[in-house]
Amino acid sequence: MLAVGVQAGPATAGPAQADGTSKIQAQPRSGALPVKLSPSQRAELLKDANATKAEAAEELGLGAKERLVVRDVAKDADGTVHTRYERTYDGLPVLGGDMVVHETGNGARKGVTKAFKARLTPATTKAAVSRAAAEKSAVRAAKAEGSKKIAAEKAPRKVIWAAQGKPVLAWETVVGGLQHDGTPSELHVVTDARTGKKLFDYEAIKTGIGNSMYTGQVTIGTAPSYTMTDTARGSHKTYNLNHGTSGTGTLFSDPDDTWGDGTASNLQTAGVDAHYGAALTWDYYKNVHGRSGIRGDGVGAYSRVHYGNNYVNAFWDDSCFCMTYGDGSGNTHPLTSIDVAAHEMTHGVTSATADLVYSGESGGLNEATSDIFAAAVEFNADNAQDVGDYLVGEKIDINGDGTPLRYMDKPSKDGASKDYWYSGVGNVDVHYSSGIANHFFYMLSEGSGAKTVNGVSYDSPTSDGLPVTGIGRANAEKIWFRALTTYMTSNTNYAGARTATLQAAADLFGQGTATYNAVANAWAGVNVGSRIVDGVTVVNPGNQTSKVNTAASLQIQASSSNAGALTYSATGLPAGMSINSSTGLISGTPTAVGTSSTVVTVRDSASKTGTASFTWTINTTGSNVFENTTDVSIPDAGAAVTSSINVNRTGSAPSALEVDVDIVHSYRGDLVVDLLAPDGTAYRLKNSDIWDWDPDVKATYTVNASSETASGTWKLRVQDVYSGDTGYINSWKLTF
Repeated sequence: MLAVGVQAGPATAGPAQADGTSKIQAQPRSGALPVKLSPSQRAELLKDANATKAEAAEELGLGAKERLVVRDVAKDADGTVHTRYERTYDGLPVLGGDMVVHETGNGARKGVTKAFKARLTPATTKAAVSRAAAEKSAVRAAKAEGSKKIAAEKAPRKVIWAAQGKPVLAWETVVGGLQHDGTPSELHVVTDARTGKKLFDYEAIKTGIGNSMYTGQVTIGTAPSYTMTDTARGSHKTYNLNHGTSGTGTLFSDPDDTWGDGTASNLQTAGVDAHYGAALTWDYYKNVHGRSGIRGDGVGAYSRVHYGNNYVNAFWDDSCFCMTYGDGSGNTHPLTSIDVAAHEMTHGVTSATADLVYSGESGGLNEATSDIFAAAVEFNADNAQDVGDYLVGEKIDINGDGTPLRYMDKPSKDGASKDYWYSGVGNVDVHYSSGIANHFFYMLSEGSGAKTVNGVSYDSPTSDGLPVTGIGRANAEKIWFRALTTYMTSNTNYAGARTATLQAAADLFGQGTATYNAVANAWAGVNVGSRIVDGVTVVNPGNQTSKVNTAASLQIQASSSNAGALTYSATGLPAGMSINSSTGLISGTPTAVGTSSTVVTVRDSASKTGTASFTWTINTTGSNVFENTTDVSIPDAGAAVTSSINVNRTGSAPSALEVDVDIVHSYRGDLVVDLLAPDGTAYRLKNSDIWDWDPDVKATYTVNASSETASGTWKLRVQDVYSGDTGYINSWKLTF
């Protein structure tokens, strides 16, 4: 409905645009681009995956009662194959159990992206609540949603619900009827089979030469018999419902192959717009992303126009594999513009790939994906009557005041959409929570601030007040498509979308490149994750304490995105201390008691600089507390990261060494945390726990470190051992 790769070449800022800004220009790595699979090639890959799914399940360490069901497949130019699976448990479908397995061309596994990380171990597969009771509960839930003419369309089926943490036995009921605005409803209600409590619900209906109404005179694909059957695009058909609300109506036909007259009163006109929009969308996905049809199988969907009376919406329905369009208020403004058509068909692409659940944050991402590719199709069409823009539904005038439905540069301009992420955004209607991803995509494409594109003025703000540099729409589209089809799963949230798009950018352009960093910074611009500095990064060592007349040292850690040597300098060092300009080692013997405000500056070969500020206290006895407050990002299901504290203290460490840890993370059960002594000895502070789905690690641990020398570099080591969630080390300290 509407309501990890190698950089192929340099990624540099391009020439200034008319508005004075610049974009990062880079070419994606060709090997990471999708292969344009023919339907028969795709079918062969699916056949191979089905033949080896039992072996794949065993290699993935699935339980004895778990099975894989192949759902989709994609292939990169370098031979990498991405196979998307659903899971079953003891023969029952697992909702939220989907995964994508990534393999090289020779079959070596590169990684797995999972919606649910662990083995499935539900307490029981025997329902305490009857099927009939579950159906009644589902109908009540549909009524509470405001639906009308409600009836269970399908008998409840027993499933394993794994989308919200610990897997449980449940009933899934599909309730039909009408939504509040007359749109058909297919509400999926998931009920706990032990207690009868509703666990979740989501709506399956996604609401989003011819003379057209919106795009002028256009060429459309028709059959030799002059019906609206596009034989070049999977035999896509367009039907006239003639204000009905069921069936397919009548296939449009015309004796001379000249269709419509550009007015709403001619019923063919809306058909022309819908048929043309479907063709543009087909061409975009095939020519830009190598996808032949919505499902990638070369089969066309179909369109229905003139649905109901005064119906002010359009929707996609997986069950009929079709798009449906109303005629708007007064039946005078059909919702058949290019971006609306592309929006609805993209719901089908999402359903066939990541299958983002149409509720909560994943629902917002589902809607945003349709808006993102609607804009992409519109720009790609290059139609002079409907130029490409970052506005949604601007042609159909659904509000009757000439304003679009949504704005991607500043979503809140529509009065309801959200510009930035916050913890409760999953409770917002998906058409409005989508604003966060729409805003991200706009800034990733064009950058923040004021500018004009195709004659339309935009002014995009950021949540942190810092600018975002765009990478160009073409590269932004490729990153989002790869993230959607390769790394997102059914329950991906905004943090997960950041992870997916960063991985896609790493594949296409290389990790740490300007393009990769721009993705992180665009997400930070909508309050999802932190920024990545393009230039010099200096690791803040934290406040230091040393003893007067006792030798001390501190190694400054720094890096740069630019190649070449770094130069170090410092101000405010304690008397008797100095910094090596080539190595960054601060050393000496402090000669006076007191506290200094120290600033270390590091300059790279491109004359970019970074700084770290901290205090250095010199006293007669030393201090018991050493702290590091510099954030360190923890990669999702990646290598371990460390944060260092330099301890200047004589003697041995205590038998009750206190380690205070502050880690921000969306699923703390993913994390393994160790303390590393200066000699490399590891002390385990926290193990991973798949059932511990609470956020953050904020704890004080006590370690018997009496066998260790106190002086030296101590490290906190953190590793995320499961995929799907992200975070960072916020701070940590040692108390001696």
